[in-house]
Amino acid sequence: MNSRGRAAIVLPKEMTPRTFKDDFLLLLTAAIWGFAFVAQRAGMEYVQPFTYNGVRFALGSLSLLPLIFLLGRRSRRKVRGKSPTGTTSAGEKQAAGTSGDGKVWLYGLLCGSVLFTAASLQQVGIVYTTAGKAGFITGLYVVLVPLSGLLWRQRAGWSRWAGAGLAVAGLYLLSVTQGFTIARGDFLVLLSALFWTAHVQLIGWFSPKTDSLVLASIQFAVCALFSLIVAAAAETVVLQGILQAAVPILYGGLCSVGIAYTLQVVVQKTAHPAHAAIILSLEGAFAVLGGWLILGELLSLRGLIGCVLMLAGMIVSQTSLLRNPAAVGAGVPQP
Repeated sequence: MNSRGRAAIVLPKEMTPRTFKDDFLLLLTAAIWGFAFVAQRAGMEYVQPFTYNGVRFALGSLSLLPLIFLLGRRSRRKVRGKSPTGTTSAGEKQAAGTSGDGKVWLYGLLCGSVLFTAASLQQVGIVYTTAGKAGFITGLYVVLVPLSGLLWRQRAGWSRWAGAGLAVAGLYLLSVTQGFTIARGDFLVLLSALFWTAHVQLIGWFSPKTDSLVLASIQFAVCALFSLIVAAAAETVVLQGILQAAVPILYGGLCSVGIAYTLQVVVQKTAHPAHAAIILSLEGAFAVLGGWLILGELLSLRGLIGCVLMLAGMIVSQTSLLRNPAAVGAGVPQP
C-alpha cells in the first residue's frame, strides 16, 4: 500500500516505462514495414518493379545521410572530449567514423548485392500476389535466420523447430493449392525470403565492424544502382509513371527505409530482445490489414488460418529469447 492507502502497482522487472515506450516504437516500426507492402503493390499500377526499387532505395539511402552526419559529428565530439591527450581507442575511432572506412564500402557492396536480389524477387513476386501474402511469406526470415545457424554448427532449440513447423504448415495453407502447386508470385516471394535470411546474416557479421548507418546507406545505394541499371535495360522508364507513383515510392523510400530503419537502430539498443523479435514479427499482420483496408484484398478462411499459423511460428521461434536474451544474435535481425 502507498501513503494514500491505495495498493501500489508493481510492474514486473522487465515492464518499465522505458519498456512500454520501446515496445510502442517497435510496433510502429512493424506497422510502417507492413504497410510498405501495400505501397509496393500500389506502386506497380504505375511503374515496373526495378524502376520502383531503384527510386525507392535511392531515396532510402539519401534519407539516412542527415542522421549519419549528425551522429558522426556527435561521436567525434565525444572522442575529442574523452581524449585530451589526443589518443583514442580503436572502438572510439570506429564510433567516430574514422576507422574501417575502406572496408565499409566492400561490406556495403556485398550486402547491397544480396539486398538487390532479395528486393527484386520480392518486388517482381508482389506483382502476382497480394500485399498480405507477400508480407507473411517474407516474414519467414524470422524463422529461417536462427535455423540457418545450423550451417555454422549452432544448436537450434525446440522453440526454433516448433516455430519452423508451424510456419511451414501456415505457408502450405496460405500458398499451396490442393493440386500441390504454388502460385508464381508466392514462389518468388518465398525465394526472396531465403535471400533476406542471407542478408540478415551478412548484416549481423559486418555491422559490428563498422558504422551501421553508413553501411545501410551504402547498401541501399548499391541496390538502387543495380535496380536502375536493370530498369534501363529491361523496362520502359517513364517520368510520368514515376510521378504518378510518387506516394507509394515516397512511402517505400522515406517511411519504410528512412523512418522505420532509424527507429529500429535507435530502439533495439535498449529494447528487450524477445520483445523486439516478437513485435517485429507482426509486420505480416499489418500487411494483411493494410491490404484489406487500402487495396480491398481478401483472404480465404484457409489463407487466414495459414497466416495465423505462420505468425504463431514466428513468435514461438523467438520465445527462447525470453529465457536467454543474450541469444539475440541468433534470433533477431540486427541493424
